[in-house]
Amino acid sequence: MFTFRILRFVQTLFCVVTICSCCVAMAQPSDAQRATRLREVDAKLGSAPIMGLNLAGLCDWNTELPFVDVFLESRQWISQRRGASWGAGPALELDEHGWVKRLEADCFAEVPLCTISGGHYPSGVYTVLYDGRGKLEFGNARVTQEAPGKTLIDVDSNNEAFWLRIVETDPEDYVRNIHVYLPGYGSQESRAECGVWNPQFLKRWSVMKVFRTMDWQATNNNSTRTWSERPKPTDASYALRGMPLEIICDFISHVDADLWICVPDDADDDYVKNMAQTLHANLDATRKVYVEYSNEVWNPSFEQYRRSAAKGRELGLATSDWEAAWLYTARRSVEIFTIFEEVFGGTERLVRILPTQAVNAYVSEQIVSYQDAWRHADALAIAPYLEMGVSEEARPEYEALGLDGILERVETHVLSESIKHMREQKELADRYGLALVCYESGQGLVGLFGANDHDTLNDLLIGANGTERMGAVYREYFKAWEELGGRTLCHFSSVGRWSKWGSWGLIEYADQTTADVPKYRETIDCAKRWNKR
Repeated sequence: MFTFRILRFVQTLFCVVTICSCCVAMAQPSDAQRATRLREVDAKLGSAPIMGLNLAGLCDWNTELPFVDVFLESRQWISQRRGASWGAGPALELDEHGWVKRLEADCFAEVPLCTISGGHYPSGVYTVLYDGRGKLEFGNARVTQEAPGKTLIDVDSNNEAFWLRIVETDPEDYVRNIHVYLPGYGSQESRAECGVWNPQFLKRWSVMKVFRTMDWQATNNNSTRTWSERPKPTDASYALRGMPLEIICDFISHVDADLWICVPDDADDDYVKNMAQTLHANLDATRKVYVEYSNEVWNPSFEQYRRSAAKGRELGLATSDWEAAWLYTARRSVEIFTIFEEVFGGTERLVRILPTQAVNAYVSEQIVSYQDAWRHADALAIAPYLEMGVSEEARPEYEALGLDGILERVETHVLSESIKHMREQKELADRYGLALVCYESGQGLVGLFGANDHDTLNDLLIGANGTERMGAVYREYFKAWEELGGRTLCHFSSVGRWSKWGSWGLIEYADQTTADVPKYRETIDCAKRWNKR
């Protein structure tokens, strides 16, 4: 899930670039224009910072447990043939929602659920409901009651994942609409208030005022182009193509917060219009919508960069890939804003985002100034991570530093570098009458390619994340953002296991508390103060 967070730390080639004629900055706004724009921003966002959050991507190993129905995070069906090697079953015939329509003789289809170690998901009796005629079997779970369309299974989370298998299905009335409910949520009455949402998940993040759904939407490398290709509420799982907009809106209806949405980079205008209409129809009229073109289009790690660069070159915006991607970001963002404004009847509920690279204010100026994109936007968005991306060459040095030395470097160098980038971007945003917001933020201690194959380094970087000193760094980080006049700050990410791929989650598991993880405690404390909750 977090592989691409590593890749962003090696994207330093943009720090020195050759300016071509197409990238020469246009005139900046006058003092009067700037003052007017900043008053408009204050009216939308207020003059104080806001704490928001990036929610973890959907998958069966997601330790956040956002749903009471754990099947909604299941992976693609694994086809098996009895007596053959694992995964060697025939291609499965699926319906348009992802349900298995038929099985060949001596074959079955299965998925693991709650692939979470250490007992960090609920043990107890899970309720399995389904439509159709067939037979289900379970691995790592004990059947306690069985009837057509309903099975109760006893699960011990200390045994890690459990498995659901379709071993028989009637092609004329195949097994479908499978739900696997957490203990205590097997009846409609128990779900009357929470719907599909885990009440503990809703309570955990009730302090937040903005939720960015980039990973929920499976934004990175997403090739969706037409509205017919979008994720739908009737999909068997939301982990395969992303969470449907209708379900995202339902989440927002359960929390007193605004929504930060990412528009797929290859989506056509009809998709964008339908997206805006869906949000307008399903969100309460008091809710604001942050609108962002894709995610990190400046980052060569992603397909959205390559596609946007190609489109930019085709339009003659620039000859180099990186400049073409920057300028196409500005152009397409304004086109998207215009469509949203038409649907929403103006800009009052919209926070129009121009995203950029935090470490390079030059990139930011090219984006905001191209064809005066700043005139059509409300905010410049950055990700000023506390970056410590350790290369293989530097690994021995960092291992020699030890835990105290690494934390000292974060305190004395990494924090100040992040604040410097915040300050540079704030000055630029002010010049163009834009708010400065964070689409992502937080620590970024991770080994880069090859270095993260060494346990000594990984243990140090992971260990640093759990210390009181890291909590103190977070406190100073948030203080600096507030003092600089930053607005919405979305942490990346909510919940996720700390590993060789990084320690992006505020906590690793849904059952941890603020007493367990200092950086989580400091984030929640700051959110309570900023958001007055």
